[in-house]
Amino acid sequence: MEKINHFFELTRLKKPIGYMLLFWPCVWGLTVAFDFSNNIQIYLKFCFLFFCGAVLMRSAGCIINDIADKDFDSKVKRTKKRPIAFGKVSVKVGLFYSLILCLIAFGVLLQFNFYTIILALCSMPLAFSYPYMKRFTYWPQLFLGVTFNYGLILGWTAIYADLSILPFVFYFGAIFWTLGYDTIYGFQDIKDDEIIGVKSTSIKFKNNPKQFVLICYLVFIISQVYIGIEMNFADIYFFGIILVALHLLAFQLLRLNVNSEKSCFQVFKSNNFLGFMIFVNILIGKIII
Repeated sequence: MEKINHFFELTRLKKPIGYMLLFWPCVWGLTVAFDFSNNIQIYLKFCFLFFCGAVLMRSAGCIINDIADKDFDSKVKRTKKRPIAFGKVSVKVGLFYSLILCLIAFGVLLQFNFYTIILALCSMPLAFSYPYMKRFTYWPQLFLGVTFNYGLILGWTAIYADLSILPFVFYFGAIFWTLGYDTIYGFQDIKDDEIIGVKSTSIKFKNNPKQFVLICYLVFIISQVYIGIEMNFADIYFFGIILVALHLLAFQLLRLNVNSEKSCFQVFKSNNFLGFMIFVNILIGKIII
């Protein structure tokens, strides 16, 4: 039972926000690409596969991150009791768990077309190098955005087995979404990070964080407008974007207090609901003509 508890701690499976933020871009790309006059079972199958892939890869990523950051985590209040940093789980065991998760995820990946499989495998170096970026650059959140939203491209190629400018524009916008919300998240650890020498956009923009996050969120909103225009979505889709914008700019930014760990975490967590809002909005845009 103790080993099971350690596994759940390592993989953060009790904290769905992590894998849901990985899942939503996948299903956005899939929904934009899918023709709903076709068999809906295909769409539901892909949704399920992407969900499984998100859970598995997020879990493996958490373990790799904990291994890479074990010395840093032991010095940070929020993370010092993580299993590897605290010494409850060895690096060797962590690597074993991560390998098993990746192998299962590869089995899930094989259910997609060859084009999607190759693109997904190409993202692996980025995914596993992210934990080390905070040592070298103030932009680790940018690298996180590139990896966390890569599923948007895969969702598109799962249907088309080809690429166009449209998913890349959406992907570009989603990267800025992650850049914004993870900057907010980073303010929870900013004091400890500055002491131990870890870099982040939270530190880089600590004097004007709301202005930086505002710019990030505006880029994300504009990308959604572009998608609606290019896909010729109904007017109701654009009304949905107004609701998305209100959530980002009012519910998140106006209530954000970067000096409060609780505020930062609550605002960060609200992005799960935002992901759902965008999914529903795209679905409505696709179905209503």
